Amino acid sequence: MRPAASSFDGALQEIGRLTYVWTNTESLLVHVIAGLIGCDKDTALILFLTLNTTRARVDLVERLAKHKGLPEADLNRLLQVTKKMVRHAAERNRYNHAIYAFDPDGGGISTIQMRIADRRDAIRMGEKRRLDAEAISGLRETISDLTTLNRDLWEMIRAFGYPC
Repeated sequence: MRPAASSFDGALQEIGRLTYVWTNTESLLVHVIAGLIGCDKDTALILFLTLNTTRARVDLVERLAKHKGLPEADLNRLLQVTKKMVRHAAERNRYNHAIYAFDPDGGGISTIQMRIADRRDAIRMGEKRRLDAEAISGLRETISDLTTLNRDLWEMIRAFGYPC
């Protein structure tokens, strides 16, 4: 017996929303990079796309901000945003870097992480987590937080006079 299609479709819609809002939020780092370096958006985009992980992009922004000697309030504001991005990146990765498993007896859906953790004498693979109502609630909360973060980033980009 398979899980109800509507519950899986609903989960997929929320994962799609997460992907969409994450992409929009992360892409705003292009404007921040352009502002911190003092270059045009196309040059900043080349830097952004050359770095192929969120962590690398956030590290670049944080290092540039610290190097530029931003006023303390502006630096703290920017670092709070990047801290939130890193925290939400873990949640985004949980759904975008996973395979989905169905309980053959009609139970729920689970995510299985596509990650191998090497330990000294063993490996750990595929942490499995149920995609239940609690997980969907957390997913919706992350989407809401990222939407707010997106607005905060736009506000900061404009306030700092970075290229829009």
